[in-house]
Amino acid sequence: MHDTVWFEIQGTPAVSIASSEFVDAAEAQANALGMKEAQRLFVAHPIQDATDEEMQAKADAVVDKVIEALTAQEAK
Repeated sequence: MHDTVWFEIQGTPAVSIASSEFVDAAEAQANALGMKEAQRLFVAHPIQDATDEEMQAKADAVVDKVIEALTAQEAK
């Protein structure tokens, strides 16, 4: 969330991507950093022991949402 907020403050659209295990932590961080609306997406947990193929599937599952979030921010 720190990087997402930093980029947003600089005027560069950003989206945090994390494991679903960190939904509450991401919300708390965004609020603490003063940007509760910071964009974030979550992929299925766990990540650490995922194979390359599983990570590719996780990325494939969110890539369209990432593009949508970034381009919606650019339109503002």
